[in-house]
Amino acid sequence: MIKIGHGFDVHRLVVGRKLILGGVDIAYEQGLDGHSDADVVAHALSDALLGALGAGDIGRHFPDTDPRYRGIDSLLLLAEIQQLIDQQGYLLSNADITIVCQQPKLAPYLEAMQSNFAHCCRVQPQAINIKATTTEHLGYIGRGEGIAAHAVVLLRPAYENK
Repeated sequence: MIKIGHGFDVHRLVVGRKLILGGVDIAYEQGLDGHSDADVVAHALSDALLGALGAGDIGRHFPDTDPRYRGIDSLLLLAEIQQLIDQQGYLLSNADITIVCQQPKLAPYLEAMQSNFAHCCRVQPQAINIKATTTEHLGYIGRGEGIAAHAVVLLRPAYENK
């Protein structure tokens, strides 16, 4: 049986933090506020994968009340989620991710994000689609107050032919 999952995450932009998106350190004067590295793209993908498994969300597995996750690289959390996928006998068929961000421009970083996620999820890069859009200066994202990401994934049984 195939399984579909959707994930969403948003974090506030603040001064004094690195901007990490899709595991890529992006040169920018602000970063995302959060308990971990606040990588909204990795968090949205993680939530989509957990949703497809029917396993709750990233906060249930890696709570912000646990000091072990303070500042943690979200790609490490994604790798742990991939272990759950393996244990349940599934493979990631594909992921489609949208980053909603007014600034900075993300096109130069998308391929590196794709490579990071493909490595963590043990798939070919073509299985991971990442795109970025703005809100045309509307709302909190348009005002530069935060960044959001949506992800949709399809899991298929590991024993099934490709």
